[in-house]
Amino acid sequence: MKVIYEDNHMIAVNKTCHEIVQGDKTGDTPLSELLKAWLKEKYQKPGNVFVGVTHRLDRPVTGLVIFAKTSKALSRLNEMFRTGTVKKTYWAIVKNRPPAEEGTLEHWLVRNEKQNKSYAYPTEKPNSKKQSFTTN
Repeated sequence: MKVIYEDNHMIAVNKTCHEIVQGDKTGDTPLSELLKAWLKEKYQKPGNVFVGVTHRLDRPVTGLVIFAKTSKALSRLNEMFRTGTVKKTYWAIVKNRPPAEEGTLEHWLVRNEKQNKSYAYPTEKPNSKKQSFTTN
Protein backbone atom coordinates (compact mmCIF):
# COMPACT_ATOMS: atom_id res chain seq x y z
CA MET A 1 0.00 0.00 0.00
CA LYS A 2 1.40 3.36 -1.03
CA VAL A 3 0.14 6.52 0.66
CA ILE A 4 0.25 9.49 -1.73
CA TYR A 5 -1.12 12.20 0.57
CA GLU A 6 -2.22 12.48 4.19
CA ASP A 7 -3.46 15.23 6.48
CA ASN A 8 -5.62 15.30 9.62
CA HIS A 9 -8.83 14.76 7.67
CA MET A 10 -8.10 12.51 4.71
CA ILE A 11 -5.64 10.10 3.20
CA ALA A 12 -5.08 9.25 -0.47
CA VAL A 13 -3.81 5.77 -1.33
CA ASN A 14 -2.68 4.28 -4.63
CA LYS A 15 -4.90 1.23 -5.20
CA THR A 16 -3.31 -1.49 -7.28
CA CYS A 17 -5.26 -3.79 -9.56
CA HIS A 18 -6.83 -6.83 -7.88
CA GLU A 19 -7.25 -4.95 -4.56
CA ILE A 20 -10.75 -4.19 -3.34
CA VAL A 21 -11.60 -0.90 -1.64
CA GLN A 22 -14.15 -2.26 0.81
CA GLY A 23 -15.22 -5.73 1.85
CA ASP A 24 -17.33 -7.97 -0.34
CA LYS A 25 -18.52 -11.57 -0.36
CA THR A 26 -15.14 -12.87 -1.59
CA GLY A 27 -13.73 -12.37 1.90
CA ASP A 28 -10.57 -10.75 0.50
CA THR A 29 -9.02 -8.17 2.82
CA PRO A 30 -10.08 -4.74 1.57
CA LEU A 31 -7.82 -1.72 1.25
CA SER A 32 -9.89 0.06 3.92
CA GLU A 33 -8.93 -2.60 6.49
CA LEU A 34 -5.26 -2.58 5.44
CA LEU A 35 -5.29 1.19 5.87
CA LYS A 36 -6.84 0.95 9.35
CA ALA A 37 -4.08 -1.43 10.44
CA TRP A 38 -1.42 0.83 8.89
CA LEU A 39 -2.77 3.94 10.66
CA LYS A 40 -3.09 2.08 13.97
CA GLU A 41 0.56 1.02 13.78
CA LYS A 42 1.91 4.33 12.45
CA TYR A 43 0.26 6.41 15.18
CA GLN A 44 0.32 3.73 17.91
CA LYS A 45 -3.44 4.18 18.37
CA PRO A 46 -5.26 2.15 21.00
CA GLY A 47 -8.69 0.81 20.07
CA ASN A 48 -10.43 1.19 16.73
CA VAL A 49 -9.24 3.46 13.92
CA PHE A 50 -11.79 5.29 11.76
CA VAL A 51 -11.42 4.99 7.99
CA GLY A 52 -14.34 6.15 5.86
CA VAL A 53 -14.74 5.03 2.25
CA THR A 54 -15.60 8.08 0.11
CA HIS A 55 -15.65 6.30 -3.26
CA ARG A 56 -14.62 3.01 -4.84
CA LEU A 57 -12.70 1.79 -7.84
CA ASP A 58 -13.41 -1.59 -9.37
CA ARG A 59 -11.07 -4.44 -8.51
CA PRO A 60 -9.16 -4.50 -11.83
CA VAL A 61 -8.69 -0.70 -11.80
CA THR A 62 -5.54 1.00 -10.53
CA GLY A 63 -5.78 4.54 -9.21
CA LEU A 64 -6.01 6.98 -6.35
CA VAL A 65 -8.60 6.34 -3.63
CA ILE A 66 -9.43 8.96 -1.03
CA PHE A 67 -10.40 7.83 2.47
CA ALA A 68 -11.71 10.00 5.30
CA LYS A 69 -9.93 9.87 8.65
CA THR A 70 -12.88 11.34 10.60
CA SER A 71 -16.66 11.04 10.35
CA LYS A 72 -16.91 14.81 9.73
CA ALA A 73 -14.46 14.54 6.82
CA LEU A 74 -16.40 11.54 5.46
CA SER A 75 -19.62 13.56 5.44
CA ARG A 76 -17.97 16.52 3.72
CA LEU A 77 -16.13 14.39 1.13
CA ASN A 78 -19.31 12.41 0.35
CA GLU A 79 -21.12 15.69 -0.26
CA MET A 80 -18.32 16.88 -2.55
CA PHE A 81 -18.55 13.71 -4.66
CA ARG A 82 -22.36 13.90 -4.67
CA THR A 83 -22.47 17.51 -5.89
CA GLY A 84 -19.68 17.06 -8.43
CA THR A 85 -17.19 19.32 -6.63
CA VAL A 86 -14.81 16.37 -6.82
CA LYS A 87 -14.75 14.32 -10.00
CA LYS A 88 -13.13 11.06 -10.97
CA THR A 89 -11.22 10.89 -14.22
CA TYR A 90 -10.56 7.53 -15.84
CA TRP A 91 -7.63 6.94 -18.18
CA ALA A 92 -7.34 3.80 -20.27
CA ILE A 93 -4.24 2.21 -21.70
CA VAL A 94 -5.04 0.61 -25.03
CA LYS A 95 -3.03 -1.56 -27.38
CA ASN A 96 -4.12 0.20 -30.57
CA ARG A 97 -5.22 3.77 -31.20
CA PRO A 98 -9.04 4.02 -31.22
CA PRO A 99 -10.59 4.80 -34.62
CA ALA A 100 -11.97 8.14 -33.36
CA GLU A 101 -11.10 10.77 -30.74
CA GLU A 102 -14.64 10.60 -29.34
CA GLY A 103 -17.37 8.00 -29.41
CA THR A 104 -19.49 5.50 -27.56
CA LEU A 105 -18.29 2.09 -26.45
CA GLU A 106 -20.98 -0.56 -26.26
CA HIS A 107 -20.53 -3.96 -24.68
CA TRP A 108 -22.66 -6.70 -23.21
CA LEU A 109 -21.79 -7.43 -19.58
CA VAL A 110 -22.22 -10.83 -17.96
CA ARG A 111 -21.98 -10.95 -14.18
CA ASN A 112 -20.26 -13.93 -12.52
CA GLU A 113 -21.66 -13.83 -8.97
CA LYS A 114 -19.29 -16.50 -7.67
CA GLN A 115 -16.21 -14.49 -8.72
CA ASN A 116 -17.90 -11.15 -8.03
CA LYS A 117 -16.76 -9.99 -11.48
CA SER A 118 -18.30 -8.89 -14.74
CA TYR A 119 -17.05 -9.79 -18.21
CA ALA A 120 -17.54 -7.68 -21.35
CA TYR A 121 -18.48 -9.10 -24.76
CA PRO A 122 -18.90 -7.30 -28.11
CA THR A 123 -22.18 -9.13 -28.81
CA GLU A 124 -25.20 -10.11 -26.74
CA LYS A 125 -24.80 -13.22 -24.57
CA PRO A 126 -27.31 -15.09 -22.36
CA ASN A 127 -28.03 -13.16 -19.16
CA SER A 128 -26.10 -10.11 -20.40
CA LYS A 129 -26.89 -6.43 -19.96
CA LYS A 130 -26.01 -3.81 -22.54
CA GLN A 131 -23.64 -1.12 -21.24
CA SER A 132 -22.63 2.08 -23.06
CA PHE A 133 -19.83 4.49 -22.20
CA THR A 134 -19.24 7.76 -24.04
CA THR A 135 -15.66 8.97 -24.45
CA ASN A 136 -14.41 12.46 -25.14
